[in-house]
Amino acid sequence: MSKKLLFVVGSLRKESFNRQLANKVKEILGDKAKVSFLEYSDVPFFNQDIEYPAPSSVSRIRDEIKAADGIWFFTPEYNGSYSSVLKNIIDWASRSLDQTNPAGASAIGDKKVAVSGIGGSGYVQGVLEKTKELLKFIRTDVLDNSVGLAANPEAWATNVITFSDDQIKQLDKQVEDFLAFLV
Repeated sequence: MSKKLLFVVGSLRKESFNRQLANKVKEILGDKAKVSFLEYSDVPFFNQDIEYPAPSSVSRIRDEIKAADGIWFFTPEYNGSYSSVLKNIIDWASRSLDQTNPAGASAIGDKKVAVSGIGGSGYVQGVLEKTKELLKFIRTDVLDNSVGLAANPEAWATNVITFSDDQIKQLDKQVEDFLAFLV
C-alpha cells in the first residue's frame, strides 16, 4: 500500500518556486506515494482567542495532517527565515488538540517530515536549518537529508524553474531517503 504524503508549500504565490519544486518531487515520486497538497489560504493567523473551538479551516488542515503518513515541507527563504504563512500552519498544527491539556497531543506531533526549498544562490540553507530546528522542537521526526536548491537565474524574470541533472539527482536521493524513512 502506498504511503500518503502531504505537501506543504510555504508560499501562497501562484507561480511559487517552491510549488514548482513540490510538483517536481511529486513527478519523481510517481506512483510510489499518494500525494496531496495542503491548501491553507483560508486559515487565520494563530490567535488564542479563537483557538477553541478551532476554526473550521484549522480543523480541516489538522485532519489532513493527521491522515498523512509523512509531511514534506517546501520552504522559501524570506529575510533569512521561513515565511509567516508557513510558521502559521506549523503553529496551528503543533497546538494541543485538548483544551484541558496544553501539553497534549497535536496534529503534527511524532509525524515524519522532510524539508526542501529553492531560492537564491545561498541554496536556502539558512531556512532549511531553521525549519528543521522548529520541526524538531514541536516533536516531529525530521529526515536528516534536506535539499536546498538555487533557482536558475532566468527564473527570477520568467517565474519558471528548470531543474539541472544534478538537482534531479539530489531530489531522487531525497525521495528514496524519505520513502525509506517512512517504513
